[in-house]
Amino acid sequence: MSAERLHKRLARAGIASRRAAEELIRAGRVTVNGQTAGLGQGVNDTDDVRVDGRLVELTRPETVTYALYKPVGFVTTAHDEYGRRNVLDAMPDVPGLHPVGRLDKDSEGLLLLTNDGDLTLTLTHPRYGHEKAYRAWTEGREPPTQAELDVLVRGIAMDDGPAQALSAAPAEDGAYVVLGEGRNRQVRRMLEALGHPVGRLVRYRVGGLWLGDLNPGEYRELGPRDLEQLLHPHKTPRAVWDGAWEQTQDRWGTQYG
Repeated sequence: MSAERLHKRLARAGIASRRAAEELIRAGRVTVNGQTAGLGQGVNDTDDVRVDGRLVELTRPETVTYALYKPVGFVTTAHDEYGRRNVLDAMPDVPGLHPVGRLDKDSEGLLLLTNDGDLTLTLTHPRYGHEKAYRAWTEGREPPTQAELDVLVRGIAMDDGPAQALSAAPAEDGAYVVLGEGRNRQVRRMLEALGHPVGRLVRYRVGGLWLGDLNPGEYRELGPRDLEQLLHPHKTPRAVWDGAWEQTQDRWGTQYG
């Protein structure tokens, strides 16, 4: 294969998304033929490329994607400097496997992991707008009302810029919230801004893929139909969507209204 930009090659090899690969290079964690790599550098099949000293197989591995029920207490990272349990501890040893996006340590639910850098880019880049749906249990005397949650849909100001929910509805002891983006602890911060701090938070859907009946720590490999449903929810038959939503409400509590 002819020379290719290093960050693209790392993504194609399943190391990380292109954007994350650029950050690895900027951080000085990538070497080419024993020399610290530079952003925009070209590489070919004969080059010795290493990340954190580990040799990278530049040919693309067979891609695989998993849905994991991330338990509370696990961090969403491939490497943790503090030695905390990370999501890869719960997964098979697959070269290049990495989490897609993040789910904070105190939250739980659906997390995708893959060694497909192109899929990671598709699922994490803001321009694609894949929905993420959450069930929150709030603390305090009363759960948020629909009038309060409508504020989230209209949009609120946060310290890292305006934030807006695609939809939000009250539920038993909390709320269902759907976002089109995924900033750090966003659902928690949005509900706390309304005066409703979150005690428990479960992500039950990403795109058109639902958590289903997975339990904490369990995972399953996604097949072609799952990936189609994940990436193109509008093509999913309505009966499948309605069934997944009913299962979610049975498991996490009926929505009011």
